[in-house]
This record gives sequence, C-alpha cells and structure tokens, in this order.
Amino acid sequence: MKKAQSTTKQAGLASADEILPEYDFSRAEPNRYASRYATGSVVVVLEPDVAAVFRNAEEVNEVLRALAGVIQKRRPRRRV
Repeated sequence: MKKAQSTTKQAGLASADEILPEYDFSRAEPNRYASRYATGSVVVVLEPDVAAVFRNAEEVNEVLRALAGVIQKRRPRRRV
C-alpha cells in the first residue's frame, strides 16, 4: 500500500508575498507617528496603571536612568 503524498501548501492559501484582492489600501495614510521612533530607539508598552503615574516619556526616562544607576552600584563587579 502506498501512502498518499501530503502537500505542505494548503489549497487556497496565499503566499507571504502575495496581497489578497480583498485587502483595500487605496485609502491608506502614512503613519504620522513613525518619525518619533528613531533608529536605535526601543518602544516599550507600559501597563495602564504604570503609565498613569507618568505625564510624559521624559519622566519615564528620568526614573529609569535613576533606577539603572542604583542597579549598577549594587551589582557586584565581575572579575576579569
């Protein structure tokens, strides 16, 4: 008895490079926030309760820098 060959590609599915006809991008607009995310920056999503504590990104960065300083002082130094 021969086994039937199984195909890895299912019938009716589009490849990753293919845009399906039901997707309509004719009214798409550029992302107006894209310039805020400069190369080399990291975007972090805060939980709502944490975000409510801070007024803006500068405050978040200030607190994280202070915390990073404390962590670096308390972390034992590695011997080389």
